[in-house]
Amino acid sequence: MRILVIGASRGIGRAVVDAALEAGHSVRALARHVERIEPRDRLETLAGDATDAAVLRQAIDGVDAVVMTLGIRESVAMLWQDVTLFSTATAALVPLMEKNGPRRLIAVTGIGAGDSRAALSGPERCGHRIIFSKPYRDKTRQEEIIRASRLDWTLVRPTILTNNRASGDYRVMVEPKDWRMGMISRADVADYVIRALQDPATIGTAPVLAR
Repeated sequence: MRILVIGASRGIGRAVVDAALEAGHSVRALARHVERIEPRDRLETLAGDATDAAVLRQAIDGVDAVVMTLGIRESVAMLWQDVTLFSTATAALVPLMEKNGPRRLIAVTGIGAGDSRAALSGPERCGHRIIFSKPYRDKTRQEEIIRASRLDWTLVRPTILTNNRASGDYRVMVEPKDWRMGMISRADVADYVIRALQDPATIGTAPVLAR
């Protein structure tokens, strides 16, 4: 499989690139700073802005699936500055995929986006609202755009992220009654993403991931 990873230079995106290559796939990595991505066999890099339709049109050409792993730098400014990256990039990408393919899309958002906010306890919800309300409001808009699309989508909602190694020992909570807060490594999130790409049963689902 040839996979486009959007937001590939750090965090979950970098972990998805690693996991995809290890699984034998070919990867096209789209990022603003491709110089941060180590050159490897079966890895193509593309520098560009994920909100630019022309860049995205070039990026999706010839790939079999797309993984969105966009992120923002956490800072105090998140408390007051509106965030639009997630919804803007998704609104640019989805029509291109619907028109030209590919159909398979996995977007990594997070617990607290969309209906998964209901899984947070009272104190968790309060802290989430104070610190992450701006980015997660936009991640909710991102999820809404994807859900309304004609694509074969999966939304992946990790809990608190760590930099631990992949364990393969994590829970995939598809049913809302099972959702709860926890922790999971970026490497384990990437492991699930690659597995989900190859599993049609994950299409149309929005699981929460935790150890």
